[in-house]
Amino acid sequence: MSQKSIIILGIESSCDDTSAAVLKEAKILSNIIANQEIHKSYGGVVPELASRAHQQNIVPVVNEALKIANIKKEELDAIAFTRGPGLLGSLLVGTSFAKSLSLALNIPLIDVNHMHGHVMAHFIDEGKKMPTFPFLCLTVSGGHTQIVLVKSYFDMEVIGETLDDAAGEAFDKSAKILGLEYPGGPLIDKYAKQGNQEAFKFTKPRVGNIEFSFSGLKSNILQVIQRASQKNPDFIKDNLYDLCASIQYTIISILLEKIDNAVKKTGITQIAIAGGVSANSGLRNALIEREKTHKWSVFIPKFEYCTDNAAMIAISGYYKFQDEQFANSSVSANARMKL
Repeated sequence: MSQKSIIILGIESSCDDTSAAVLKEAKILSNIIANQEIHKSYGGVVPELASRAHQQNIVPVVNEALKIANIKKEELDAIAFTRGPGLLGSLLVGTSFAKSLSLALNIPLIDVNHMHGHVMAHFIDEGKKMPTFPFLCLTVSGGHTQIVLVKSYFDMEVIGETLDDAAGEAFDKSAKILGLEYPGGPLIDKYAKQGNQEAFKFTKPRVGNIEFSFSGLKSNILQVIQRASQKNPDFIKDNLYDLCASIQYTIISILLEKIDNAVKKTGITQIAIAGGVSANSGLRNALIEREKTHKWSVFIPKFEYCTDNAAMIAISGYYKFQDEQFANSSVSANARMKL
């Protein structure tokens, strides 16, 4: 008699995207993401508005995920959800929904660390080569920038991280300085393709070998643009593509320098990237180039698994289910949850 396939519903609500995914074994049957357009006019995520939008979106998103996967809720074996880190109000919506649904269906509840989920996205079965342990993963997003030594599905150690701001925030704040709409990171990536990356030189922070810092870089970008704009009010408009290319080049070169140092320190040449900034074409291309020049094995997730999504939560839940790592009904959201 064949063993029943494990079916997991994943729920992600850590910031401003409401997402639900259905997984069967390690394959994703559906991955639905509802974006919140409301934040664009504010130039950034407004936590109170985000949590309200999650409340409106979560039931339709879960329904759609089950419908597309052609799975009835009674067929689910467990509910996996993002417990943290993230915005507390947003996390509370996903946590409360997951707890209620697992109670109603009388199936296990699995809490997942959001950053663990980003790393685990590499183990979604897409018929591609997956990293083997140990490997290094650069998890880089609007809220986090860290180098993680991944020893197993559950044993992960942060060996280097940002001392202040995240790389994704540096992209978005730079875009704001340039007058680009939120989220500005993808627009910088788009315009950088038409610019000269060596047109402007920006400061690189002097911190530890595998630590990051982006606050000084953001200040330097602002100062350079303010000084030049005093002489030429059309400076940004006249140099937009070159500015985007130079900003992107500086941020990516900082990231690559730290990965180089982590490889030297650990001797590990399997390199994965994860998180929203891993969708950046400049970073992806630079790593693919290093695969040739440095003889690394590089692992880059599909675009839909880079930004916040429930597929990564479902795959984490799948491995935790196999290991019987279940949460009880007293589990609560943790906005500052550590990896």
